[in-house]
Amino acid sequence: RARKAQAALAAVKGVTLNHCAEKYIAANKTAWRNPKHAAQWNATLNAYVYPVIGDLSVQSIDTGLVLKILEPIWATKAETASRIRGRIEMILDWARVRGFRTGENPARWRGHLDKLLPARSKVRRIKHHPALPYEELPTFMTKLRTEDGVAARALEFLILTAARTGEIIGAVPAEFTNRIWIVPAERMKAGKEHRVPLSERAAAIAEKMMTEFGEAHVFPGGKAGKPLSNMAMLKVLARMNRSDLTAHGFRSTFRDWASECTDHAPEVVEMALAHTIDNKVEAAYRRGDLFNKRIVLMNDWARFCASGNERTIVQIVTGA
Repeated sequence: RARKAQAALAAVKGVTLNHCAEKYIAANKTAWRNPKHAAQWNATLNAYVYPVIGDLSVQSIDTGLVLKILEPIWATKAETASRIRGRIEMILDWARVRGFRTGENPARWRGHLDKLLPARSKVRRIKHHPALPYEELPTFMTKLRTEDGVAARALEFLILTAARTGEIIGAVPAEFTNRIWIVPAERMKAGKEHRVPLSERAAAIAEKMMTEFGEAHVFPGGKAGKPLSNMAMLKVLARMNRSDLTAHGFRSTFRDWASECTDHAPEVVEMALAHTIDNKVEAAYRRGDLFNKRIVLMNDWARFCASGNERTIVQIVTGA
């Protein structure tokens, strides 16, 4: 058996990590929801991994070689380094199962590299998306509504729905009906369809965009048939002299407001943000999406957003 094992290893000795990586990506990319994921894999492997071990036999890769890739960037590019480590580990696991290598995985973190490298949390401070304090939001919204252009309306719609940028720019008319926006699973971070109740103002924005442009996308970009760029809303913020903010940060603003200024249950707020339930038991038993409660929540949020403009408040309240 030992001789056969040695003979088998000798037969695949020329199989390189580069080869295994290409095969792994080809085998798994159909399961990745985001087409950009495969491109990100290739980009990081080409930049950091292939120059060091790409042409080496996958059987010859050891801990020292893995560290040669990770150590130069572990402290300065912690997020990238962590992803690279994970990708090397998956490729080497694939190679072992395919019979191209034997032994322990030198890229394994727990019980191995965690003894040689500091934890990622120790070498960097987590940076959250800059968020506007909720007390300042009504004044900000009043100013935002004076801004012209598709991107400005997209940003306002994003704030009113507490949605993510990708969900907004990918929105198409078929997803809207009866003041409900249904975001399909493939465009949601959690991979699950998400129903969004629209306040009067949010519904009006969507209707105006669809009526005015009649495009394939609710928020069309500058090129025909293309959606708004994911940088467009950041440009609106820069135009408003608020480059210190990000579009995603308004989700935190919404969360802070809901926690500190309302009696809405935390699970309703989390559902509005389309957050996944960490507790697997609770997730298994929760069947509904608390939609009716979220209608009340989002209408309250819209009223608060409009509270810097007295006339708008009256319109929303009387139309409720």
